Amino acid sequence: MGDIIRIEKLSKIYRIGQERVIALKDVNLNIKEGEICCVLGTSGSGKSTLLNMIAGLEKPTVGRIIIKNIYIINEMNENKLAKFRQESVGFVFQAYNLLDSLTAKENVAMPLVFMGASKKVRNKRAVQMLENVGLLTHIKHKPTQMSGGQQQRVGIARAFVGKPDIVFADEPTGNLDSKTSREIMELMVNLIKKNKRTMVMVTHDHELSGYADKVVKISDGQIEEIIIQNTV
Repeated sequence: MGDIIRIEKLSKIYRIGQERVIALKDVNLNIKEGEICCVLGTSGSGKSTLLNMIAGLEKPTVGRIIIKNIYIINEMNENKLAKFRQESVGFVFQAYNLLDSLTAKENVAMPLVFMGASKKVRNKRAVQMLENVGLLTHIKHKPTQMSGGQQQRVGIARAFVGKPDIVFADEPTGNLDSKTSREIMELMVNLIKKNKRTMVMVTHDHELSGYADKVVKISDGQIEEIIIQNTV
């Protein structure tokens, strides 16, 4: 399969007063369609900055990000970026980012509202996704009525409900115990492979990197090593 993400000479420099902080320096990386790519690094290594820039949440200082050979992320305005994220991207967050006032079904259906889907379609797909993540009995539960692992399953269902090309996962098991972490990772990997999607995950957890096809080790804003574990 070809590359779905191409990152070329990417750098990010923040200015704090008179000081220049280099968050990323001359990063080059290709991620293949259908690949699970893990960006592995400690806190402050630049991994979350890299994820945010690929997703169009931050602008690079220099360099280019090309997705699907169509989108040059760093050249798009906010309206185009919003449309790109609605149509092509799903997010899984460490803190789940669910709306406490909504049920599991309503939280999962939320991305479909912005995509213009009818209420009937939204409800049907939300229920299907909750069934896929093993939470069919929890469709009317609100986040405060669920465990951390259950909330993250809702978060995963929400990320996949819009059938995105790419799922971004930022420390997806950071708030979970080791047993639940493995269950969540196996669930995400199965959904990625079954639906032939691409996942970019950032983590500091070496155990999580074992689920990836490609591991990108990053330190002080630079790629130290790229390890291919499985070929897609």
